[in-house]
Amino acid sequence: MNKRNFIKNLTTGSLGMAALAALPASAKSKQVKPGKATPVSRSKALFPNVPLITHEGKIVKFYDDLIKNKTVMINFMYAGCMDICPGMTANLKKVHKEFGDRVGRDIFMYSITLEPEHDTQQVLQSYAHVFKTGPGWTFLTGTKSDIEALRRSLGFALSDPKLDKDKTQHTGVVKYGIENLERWGTCPALGDPKYIAQYLYWMEPNGLRPNLTEMAG
Repeated sequence: MNKRNFIKNLTTGSLGMAALAALPASAKSKQVKPGKATPVSRSKALFPNVPLITHEGKIVKFYDDLIKNKTVMINFMYAGCMDICPGMTANLKKVHKEFGDRVGRDIFMYSITLEPEHDTQQVLQSYAHVFKTGPGWTFLTGTKSDIEALRRSLGFALSDPKLDKDKTQHTGVVKYGIENLERWGTCPALGDPKYIAQYLYWMEPNGLRPNLTEMAG
């Protein structure tokens, strides 16, 4: 099945939601007392430690298992998207190639569905298979309320309520960063893969500012 037919078929129905029933209740972030915040406590307050299911069927906690002490790249998508998502996934696959064997070793890529009611673990597993995504790139689903909490905490919410209800407004940006250094940035998901990779490298200790002129040449 090709990518276009796969995405088209996803719009007509969804697989079972049994996996979501196994999720534990969301963990509440602890409040940080003024004047006593540490990098770890700030991160725990900023990022909900909600349970999610990977496309491989593993239950994980967002903060503890996915981003704590890690260099990460995060985006939102949904498998039935007929607009930007396919192109975005294809472009991020090129970013994955730019990172090489660092993905899964010290850089981790996460794609979180905006339609958890439809994008079950099985759907996301098929999506990853169709796009032939590489190791170290995890697709994630969970409960609607937990996904919404993550979307807002990661800065993908819009101030205009009407636009915020439009899922297509949240899929065009990638958030990247180094959690333990508290360094974060965003960029267009359809940007030049080399630029995206280089800007993440810039955040690393002793990282050098990207020379876009040399890269373009």
